[in-house]
Amino acid sequence: MLLPKKVKYRKWHTFRENPKKIGVATRGTKISFGSYGLKALTYERVRSNQLEAARKALSRALGKNGRIWIRVFPDMPFTSKPAEVKLGKGKGDPQGYQVPVKPGRVIFEVDGVDEATAREALRKAGTKLPLKSKVITREMA
Repeated sequence: MLLPKKVKYRKWHTFRENPKKIGVATRGTKISFGSYGLKALTYERVRSNQLEAARKALSRALGKNGRIWIRVFPDMPFTSKPAEVKLGKGKGDPQGYQVPVKPGRVIFEVDGVDEATAREALRKAGTKLPLKSKVITREMA
């Protein structure tokens, strides 16, 4: 699973999630490394274990010849309190890391396989993520 080696602050502020004010991604919207990519269509916070599940599905579907690039990194900690704990008494302990993904952001890129294999592999990886996504090619981007 992806996580930062060291962080400056254990806990971050939770950002507001007003759907009208989220906007679209301005960075990481084009394919830079591979020939095919998986682009986010909705906003969601993707956790590191969800990214890892998608990466595993992708690498299994691509086989030995496929090359994968992960274009997002989960560096934002998320916290939670244990079950059946009363309100108050501060914020919960850090449980893991996540990355806020805005619409338009390329999450994965692949290369080294034919188009049908790449599309099917990226579709399978997209089902593991909590957001809507679509497969794009270098010509489209």
